[in-house]
Amino acid sequence: MWKKFNEWYHKVFGSPRENARADAVDIKNHDVRIRDVDYFLAKAMFTDIPEMLGIERAVYAGQTPWNERAFASELRRENDRLYLVLRRHDRLLAFIGCSFDLHATDAHITNIAVVPDYQNRGLGHFLMGVMIKKARQLNYKTVSLEVRVSNQRAQDLYESLGFEKVGIKKGYYFGDHEDAVDMVLTLDEPNPDAPASEAAR
Repeated sequence: MWKKFNEWYHKVFGSPRENARADAVDIKNHDVRIRDVDYFLAKAMFTDIPEMLGIERAVYAGQTPWNERAFASELRRENDRLYLVLRRHDRLLAFIGCSFDLHATDAHITNIAVVPDYQNRGLGHFLMGVMIKKARQLNYKTVSLEVRVSNQRAQDLYESLGFEKVGIKKGYYFGDHEDAVDMVLTLDEPNPDAPASEAAR
């Protein structure tokens, strides 16, 4: 009940930008089609965290760059974070997280991973597209992220979406201290006449 009251209060008394951001960082769970395959797109919940950690282990050779506490902390921040998951036949296959700070002009991709046997099927590209669409709706100037210098496949994906390499963060990653490539996408002005994307419902 408190959550519903809070939503109503902010809708009535919040600033237009706060209301727009609240709409953008929410999403209706729905079916999506990616390369002629049906998936289910949903906002991540606390009960998804064990499967998200499982994807990390599969992707990062048994390691979990983010632990349960880190994911839980992010999911609690409903006002300025959006985490999405993709499922097929109730199996969690991919997830993405993004920070939409009200006081910033940059939307920052905090985490993205796709289970190995579903990589190269367009899931990462689709999830990135959803977040880029959200950033455009909020009139952000850029979308940014970090990626391991050794992860050429991910760099190729981001470059295909228009991201550019802008720098290196030395020893960025916890554990092995691998360097990170800073990548930034500069967003065009949103087109008010463009139809809304199904992905961003």
